[in-house]
Amino acid sequence: QVQLVESGGGLVQAGGSLRLSCAASGRTFSRYYMGWFRQAPEKEREFVAAINWSGGSTYYADSVKGRFTISRDNAKNTVYLQMNSLQPEDTAVYYCAAGIGVVVRTTPGSYDYWGQGTQVTVSS
Repeated sequence: QVQLVESGGGLVQAGGSLRLSCAASGRTFSRYYMGWFRQAPEKEREFVAAINWSGGSTYYADSVKGRFTISRDNAKNTVYLQMNSLQPEDTAVYYCAAGIGVVVRTTPGSYDYWGQGTQVTVSS
């Protein structure tokens, strides 16, 4: 069982930056691949970024590639999402998720544990 708690969301102007954090409970954090997803009002939850257990492999949605960076610190049981050059279309609730397995997945159904989400609002 893993519990995930996101933090770091907020209101930022277009072009600004935010860093999201996701703290995980438990002693098996390094066994999980981790992902960030987002959901805007009246839209489906979409993949943003994912990282494998060691942090050596990362994956990004085309819409955030070059602007967002996912990383993890297994010693701190934490995964991060650094978001730069934010745009109004990045406005959404951002969710952290953990998945069991060796192969990193990018679909919501492939993740086993979810956080409660943190709101990110980008004003124009």
